[in-house]
Amino acid sequence: MKKINLITLGCSKNIVDSEYLSAQFTANGYRVIFDSNDASAKTVVINTCGFISAAKEESINTIMRFVEAKRRGEIEHLFVFGCLAERYANELRAEIPEVDSFFGVKSLKDIVARTGMQYRQSMIGERCMSTPKHYAYLKIAEGCNRRCSYCAIPLIRGKYESIGIEQLLAEARLLSEHGVRELLVIAQDTTYYGLDIYKKQKLAELLDRLSRIDGISWIRLHYAYPSGFPEDVIAEMAGNPKICKYVDIPFQHINNNVLQKMRRNSNVEIYRLIENLRKQIPDIALRTTLLVGHPGEDENAFDELKNFVRDVKFDRLGVFPYSEEEGTFSALNFEDNIPEIIKNARADEIMDIQNSISKELNASRVGKKYCVIVDRIESDYIVARTEYDSPEIDNEVLIPLASAGNSLPQAGDFVNVKITESEDYDLYGELV
Repeated sequence: MKKINLITLGCSKNIVDSEYLSAQFTANGYRVIFDSNDASAKTVVINTCGFISAAKEESINTIMRFVEAKRRGEIEHLFVFGCLAERYANELRAEIPEVDSFFGVKSLKDIVARTGMQYRQSMIGERCMSTPKHYAYLKIAEGCNRRCSYCAIPLIRGKYESIGIEQLLAEARLLSEHGVRELLVIAQDTTYYGLDIYKKQKLAELLDRLSRIDGISWIRLHYAYPSGFPEDVIAEMAGNPKICKYVDIPFQHINNNVLQKMRRNSNVEIYRLIENLRKQIPDIALRTTLLVGHPGEDENAFDELKNFVRDVKFDRLGVFPYSEEEGTFSALNFEDNIPEIIKNARADEIMDIQNSISKELNASRVGKKYCVIVDRIESDYIVARTEYDSPEIDNEVLIPLASAGNSLPQAGDFVNVKITESEDYDLYGELV
């Protein structure tokens, strides 16, 4: 069987695109290898990211690595698609002629045709999983209608396009039939879902209907935009046991001057939303992403951001230094005048604060019992997660294999654990 090496860079939305493409390749009689250096795969397809400078650099380096492999005769064909190719196709064609073809973000059909295969329209929604089989990302929309000043996503992926509820339900049922137990709902902005095609926000209804699918036990919400956060989504999370008490809301900043330059909502809305979520769902885990070093972030603004992190005590937090992206409002209107060394130092300082908060929150869980989902067996441990943790980015619960005795749980199993020890970002437990 012929092989294709399909390499995915960037975010979870790219993972879903690669899985759709993989299903088409597989239906045409190919074996797909994900993120492999296996030289026996003579065709390589790279799904690129073009979000920030570091991601662009990683994409270019990966492309050049396989260009060299092609020059050495180790591979025969090299195709590139995704965000970087969407935005810089002409430049890339001129600079890297060794790549057979470049494709944009909505060109799966063209990629299949270019590789000499038949695209099967009837397979829309079918995927070959690159994640462990017990969890999957469910992409509910493409593009974004927000105009955050620093973000190039609308320039790359276009306007917001919700995927119809019935199509998403059909996809989720297929995933469940293949062993998926946890759905991670994603889009560039999940809270906008439905406004374009149904003329009103439909995320709560979607979550409710997804929760009725047999086999799906956990549904997790990512990338929720804070302004206009739907009240019915909060009610759904509070009352539906299948919706994880977890939400990922990228607040980006708290200083109003910086938020205004970012073209984001005010800090009054942010504080109100956090208060409302914690009031209606007392045990909710809040994850956020922050952006430091944006034009206008002086020392006072950064101090306000640090105090915000200390006061709110987010359960999970990530931070990125500002990266000027050509064509964005920030790049066209503001001078990127904060040195990289200061941006990086600010990011490190935020993470130092969060490290102490995470350590404190984890210590408070010692002695408590939780239902966890098993992700894998690694070395001497069963590696699992609580409902308050998303895969790859959040805390894990490490359970010594010796504590399992003869009844070793498998990936995707739900088991009860008692937390016995804690570290800054991980917990240790025993089966109960």
